[in-house]
Amino acid sequence: MFNKTKLQNGVHLYIRKTKQFKTVNVTIKWKAPLEQKTASERTVLANVLEESNAQYPTLSTMRKALDELYGTVLYTDVSKRSAEHTVSLFAECVNDEYFEGEDIFKQLWQLIQAVVFKPNVKDGAFNQAVIEREKRNVRDRIRSIYDDKTRYAQKRMLEIMKPDQPASISAYGTEEAVASISKESLYQTYEQMINNDLIDIYVVGDVNESEIIAQIKEFIPFGAREVKKMSAEQHDHSVDKVKTVREQQDMKQGKLHLGFTTPVSFHHPDYNKMQIMNGIFGGFAHSKLFMNVREKESMAYYANSAFSSHYGIVYVTAGIDADLEGKAVQLISEQLTALQQGDITEVELNQTVALLENSILGANDSARSQIEIYDQYKELDENFTAEKLIEKWQSVTLEDVKEMANTIQLEVVYLLSGKEGTSK
Repeated sequence: MFNKTKLQNGVHLYIRKTKQFKTVNVTIKWKAPLEQKTASERTVLANVLEESNAQYPTLSTMRKALDELYGTVLYTDVSKRSAEHTVSLFAECVNDEYFEGEDIFKQLWQLIQAVVFKPNVKDGAFNQAVIEREKRNVRDRIRSIYDDKTRYAQKRMLEIMKPDQPASISAYGTEEAVASISKESLYQTYEQMINNDLIDIYVVGDVNESEIIAQIKEFIPFGAREVKKMSAEQHDHSVDKVKTVREQQDMKQGKLHLGFTTPVSFHHPDYNKMQIMNGIFGGFAHSKLFMNVREKESMAYYANSAFSSHYGIVYVTAGIDADLEGKAVQLISEQLTALQQGDITEVELNQTVALLENSILGANDSARSQIEIYDQYKELDENFTAEKLIEKWQSVTLEDVKEMANTIQLEVVYLLSGKEGTSK
């Protein structure tokens, strides 16, 4: 359980005091509306802040400072959730109790202060050489999706299904947006993020809560900011006609991606029921897709489903021979039809619940996983615990699964295949 403290308007601290770990984990999350251009700016900014600051102006001096703190780890990343873009700073250091008199945690806050509040800026602009290097790194990260054909096919399916909507916008933005970033625009993005983003700070470890609050107020004193409720993405669940799109690249295995729409999303009261339905449909190795499409019929190299709850999407991915597209789509559809007709066993239900339980309990082995799970589920319940979630899964019935399956409609069939031929 995390204890919540309001530090300022729009700035909250969540502490989980536990002896489970020998380290202390800190995560700071800056949250803002997801937009294509600002996503690129914020991704480059995250890289720049991680690499250097006014106190440690080079990557080597920054790494030396971390090494002197007994191998403290500090890095940044970006992500998206619903219509929200998040820049995260992650840090992990050894607990002070193992090095009496060192006050390592205080030094960590001082280091975070340098990263956050003392950027490597001159005359209202970041260092041009650093920016150009990080722009190349982000551009390469965006381009890497083209080498991973499964990720590329998923990207294309979402673009067809939800064009220019948060579901299809990358957390990294676009190459074009990255190219347009200047040293001045990046500094403006920095000021916007520091002063206006909603901020959640997480600390997990065997810590003194009052000391943590005092240190944060001393070293990273974020000011108050206006709290605006993030507008959730609006979902249109009407399907007039299934869109079928085929594209070709130089590759061998075909990538078949099916996008289904559902009115059940993360904030829907039936969210947990849909998690169970997805597990039986294609989420696990005992699922209908795995057992019937991959194992029994040997029609796919892999076949699984996932529930993208923040966007009201259930999608199926399968690796197939391109000329089997029609048969594969039919067989996948038959598995969904079976669920819609109530062809579900208690064994399938119980196995799914057990595997979901194992996944959430296993996540507790990592401090960062505890933070990420709570950061998501606190939107539903700030008193969230894994036990509460498990209770909801355990209450799901066979009739509930059937009901959830009947909310799903196929919207997009996308096939990425080699240029040597594809099904007609």
